[in-house]
Amino acid sequence: MLVHALVREDGTVGADELYSVAGTLGMSDQQVRLCVKRLVAEGRFTHEGRGRKARLHATADTVRTLAPNADFLRQAFRQDAGLAPWDGVWHLAAFAVPEAERTARDALRETLVHLGGAPLQGGLYVCANAWEPYVEEAAQRLGVHGSLTLLTTTDLRRGDTRDPAELARLLWPLTEIADRYHRLGRVAGPRLARLTGPAELAPAALLTLAVELAAELTRAMEPDPLLPPELLPRPWPGTRARELVARCWAALYARAPDAPRPALFRRYADIAREAAVRAADLPPLP
Repeated sequence: MLVHALVREDGTVGADELYSVAGTLGMSDQQVRLCVKRLVAEGRFTHEGRGRKARLHATADTVRTLAPNADFLRQAFRQDAGLAPWDGVWHLAAFAVPEAERTARDALRETLVHLGGAPLQGGLYVCANAWEPYVEEAAQRLGVHGSLTLLTTTDLRRGDTRDPAELARLLWPLTEIADRYHRLGRVAGPRLARLTGPAELAPAALLTLAVELAAELTRAMEPDPLLPPELLPRPWPGTRARELVARCWAALYARAPDAPRPALFRRYADIAREAAVRAADLPPLP
């Protein structure tokens, strides 16, 4: 996550910046060297130069998958603001990929879960959001589009359970997802206090705070199916945690509006600032 967070718009990571931020986070130079070696061996980065003058270059696939998808982050903030009410439609995807294409089948299954799907039966997944464009793109890329079936319904039942909120509780690990957002809130709160306090913060300290926030936001959001608020327990900790993160991003931008930023931050800084502006009209967080 640290290396990914420091990739700049041109796809490079400077080793000097990498080692400096890693040291601030309590990581040793040896940890960084081993991490870089592994990333290069996996074909995710190329490497030139030596020591702190070295430079990493992200491959095209790595650049494409660096940050949480901006569409999903924007959708999360829209849900938090009450701007994306649920229409009551369940979106289903079914596939029957032969054993000879097991790798593509497993990749499609992982993609469906990553997009917020939950398994209903073997090869049948359900999502509460309109995921069809993303599912079809993945199936096309994996070469299994002809094995994919998409459908929607407003009448979903499991056994005798048909209440949407109860179905959501049965199908998704909401307690685990909530715990990750509680952790995000515990991380974001003190960092917001530092960012809005009177003390000066050096550029390296600001970048370190940004990396910490990005890491925890990714940890919380990657397994989150982004269920509509109508299907979630109230209050939902994701709402408060994301508001805290949005305020942190706004404060980071206010501290250094013209500073160069890694691509990861630039991708969703505008989205978070928009959310922070909306949050400014709300009562202060407890």
